[in-house]
Amino acid sequence: FLCLGCRDTIGQYDACGLVSPQLPEALLQERDKQAKWHGIPALLQRLYASSHLNSDFAQTHTVLKELSSLLSMEAMSFVTEDRKTVQESSFPITYTFDLFGGVDVSCRSYMPIMYSRELNDELVKDCLSVLYNCCICTEGVTKNLAARDDFVLFLFTLMTNKKTFLQTATLIEDILGVKKEMIQLQGIPNLSDLVQSFDQQQLANFCRILSVTISEPDVGNDDKHTLLAKNAQLKRNISPSCAEVNQVTLLNIPGFIERLCKLATRKVSEATGTSNFLQELEDWYTWLDDALVLDALMLMATDEADHSNPGTFLLTMGSSPLRHRLPQSMKMVHEIMYKVEVLYVLCVLLMGRHRNQVHKMLAEFRLIPGLNNLFDKLIWRKYTSSNHIVHGQNENCDCSPEISFKIQFLRLLQSFSDHHENKYLLLNTQELNELSAISQKANIPEVEALANTDRRASVVMSSLPGVWCARAVESFLRGATSYADQMFLLRRGLLEHILFCIIDSGCKSRDVLQSYFDLLGELMKFNFDAFKRFNEYVNTEEKFQMFLTQINSSLVDSNMLVRCIVLSLDRFESQTENMRVVEVLSECSLLSYIARVENRLSFLFRLISIINVQTLTQENVSCLNTSLVILMLARRRGKLPFYLNALREKEYAEKYPGCLLNNFHNLLRFWQHHYLNKDKDSTCLENSSCIPFSFWKETVSVLLGQDRTSLCAITNYIDEPYMDLDQDLLQD
Repeated sequence: FLCLGCRDTIGQYDACGLVSPQLPEALLQERDKQAKWHGIPALLQRLYASSHLNSDFAQTHTVLKELSSLLSMEAMSFVTEDRKTVQESSFPITYTFDLFGGVDVSCRSYMPIMYSRELNDELVKDCLSVLYNCCICTEGVTKNLAARDDFVLFLFTLMTNKKTFLQTATLIEDILGVKKEMIQLQGIPNLSDLVQSFDQQQLANFCRILSVTISEPDVGNDDKHTLLAKNAQLKRNISPSCAEVNQVTLLNIPGFIERLCKLATRKVSEATGTSNFLQELEDWYTWLDDALVLDALMLMATDEADHSNPGTFLLTMGSSPLRHRLPQSMKMVHEIMYKVEVLYVLCVLLMGRHRNQVHKMLAEFRLIPGLNNLFDKLIWRKYTSSNHIVHGQNENCDCSPEISFKIQFLRLLQSFSDHHENKYLLLNTQELNELSAISQKANIPEVEALANTDRRASVVMSSLPGVWCARAVESFLRGATSYADQMFLLRRGLLEHILFCIIDSGCKSRDVLQSYFDLLGELMKFNFDAFKRFNEYVNTEEKFQMFLTQINSSLVDSNMLVRCIVLSLDRFESQTENMRVVEVLSECSLLSYIARVENRLSFLFRLISIINVQTLTQENVSCLNTSLVILMLARRRGKLPFYLNALREKEYAEKYPGCLLNNFHNLLRFWQHHYLNKDKDSTCLENSSCIPFSFWKETVSVLLGQDRTSLCAITNYIDEPYMDLDQDLLQD
C-alpha cells in the first residue's frame, strides 16, 4: 500500500502521522498521481508548516480553502445521496485526508490559528468546515475528536462569535453525541457569561448541545440495566451523576430558565400564511430532518451566509438554485424545530432531582400560559388542504417538525403534571370552576391544590397524537385519586374514545395499548360512573371478549388496569349502602368478571410467573406490585392462606412444585430491598392504591415470615425438598 510504503521506507512521519516536509516533493507527487490522493498529503504538509503562532495565516487560509472545497464535495454527496452509510458509499478524498493524519494535524494546527491576533472569521469557518466534513464521511473521526477533551472545551470558546457560532455548535453537537464520557459543563471556561451572551436563536441552538449533557444515558432493557443492577450501581455511585451536576450548573446560570420560557412561548411568525405550509414542507422533507441543513438554509434565506465561497461550510450552497426556491414558511419550521429543543431541555430539568425548584420557576415565568397562547393559535389548527399527504401516511410520525413539536409539548405536560399540584395550571378559569362545581355536587371537599390555583393555562386535548396524549392526561390523573378530575374528563367522552382505540381500532402496538390501559385505569379507579359508562360502551359479549383479549395479550402492559379494577371492586363492595354502587356491581360485566375468585387467581398466577428478580425493570416491576395488591386485599378479608394454598396447588398441577412460590419469595425480598431504601419515595404506591404504605410493608413481612407453621408465610406452602431460596441473590 503506497502510503504505508512511504512510512516504512522513508521513515519521515512525525508523531501526528503526517508525511514530514523533508519528504521529496517529486516522490510525493509521483505517488499522489498513482494513488489518486488528490494532492491531500502535500496540502497537509503546507498546513502543518504554516500553522504556527508566527506563521503567515494568509497562506494557511489558502490551504484550508483548498481542503475545504475538496472535502465539502464528498460531504454534500453523503447528505444528498439518500443518506447512504459510510459502508455503502466511497469517499476517497476524506479517507486519504484521515489516513495521512489530517485530523491530528488539523487539531494541532487550529489552536494556534484561532488564538492568533490576526484571526478572521472566514479562516475559522474553513477550519471548522474541514473537521465537520470529515466527521460526516469518515467513520471514527468524530470519536477521535471526542477523545480530545482540551479541544472539545476549546471549541466552546469559539461560540462567542456569532458568525462562526453555527459551524461551531454543529461540530460540538456531533462530537458530544459520540463521546464516551459526558462532558462537565462546569469545566467550560466562563460558561455563565457565554450563555448570557447568546441571542435567542443562539440559545435555542445551544439547547441541542445541552440535551446531550443533561440527559442520563439510555440504559436500554438488557440484563445489565435491570432494577437489581441499577440498585447495585446506586450503592457504588453515591455522588450525583454528571448529568445531575450539569443540570445544577444550568439552573445556577442567572436568567437561564426565564430565557428558555420566553423562547418556548415566543410567537411563531405567520406573516406568509400557512395555507400551503404543509405542501411546501413535503417538498423539502429530505432536508428538514437535518438541523444543520435547516440552519444553513436559514442563513441563505436571511443573506447572512458567505455566498462567495461554497466550500466555507458544506451546506451554505450560495450559488445553488435551492436558495431561490426556499419557501418563506421555512422560517416557521425553523422556529418550531428550535422550540422542540427548548421544550426537551425543560422536560429533562422537570424530571430531575431539582424538580420542585424548576416547577416554581416555570410557574413564575408563566411558561404554561405562554404555551397555551402559542399552541392555541398554531399547533392545533386543522389544515384543510385536500391535496396534502402526511409524510409516511402516519399521523404520529416523529419525522414531521409539526408532530415533533406536538409530541415534545405533550412530554412537557406529562412531566409538568406528574404527581405535582401545579397540574391545575393547565386549566383555564372556566375549567377550574367546572371542577369546583363537580366537587360541590358530589358533596366532596375541593382539592386544596385546585382551590389555590388561579392562573390561566389551558390546553386543547383533541386531535393530538394518541399515545402521547394518553400519557400526558394519565400523568394529570396520576397520584391521589380525584373524583372531580375524573368526571371532568369523562364528560368530554375520553373513556369512550379510549375504549374505541382498544376494542374497535384494531390497535396492536404494545406501547400505544399500554398508554391507553394506564389512562383507563386512572380514569376509572373508584369511580362507579366510569364503570357504568364502560358497561354502556362494552354492551355485547363480542366487545367484552375483545377487551379481555387485549388485556391478556400482555399483562406487563395492562396490569395497572387490572390493579385498578381489583381495587375498585374492593371499594365498591364496602359501599353497598349506596344503591348506585349496587346497581353498577350487579350490571357491570367487568366487575363481575374480576369478582370471580378463579379469575383473580388466574391473574395472580401469571403476574408472578412472568417476572423474576433477574429480569425486573422499571417497566415490569408494576406486575409485582399488582400481585401484592391482590394479596393485600385478600389479607384484609382473612383469605390470604386460601390464595397461597391456591398458588401451591397450581404448582403441583403444572408439575413444577416450589417454582412459583420460591420465585415470589425472592421477588418480595427484592421488594423490601428496593422500596425500603431511604431514597425511595413510597408515596406513589400509597397514592395509587389508597392503601397505607405501612400495610404494604406489613403484608410483605408477613409473607416472608420464617415461621413455617404460619398460614400467612410463603415458606409454609413450599415442601422442604423444593425449598430453593437464593440467599445470595441481593448481595453485591
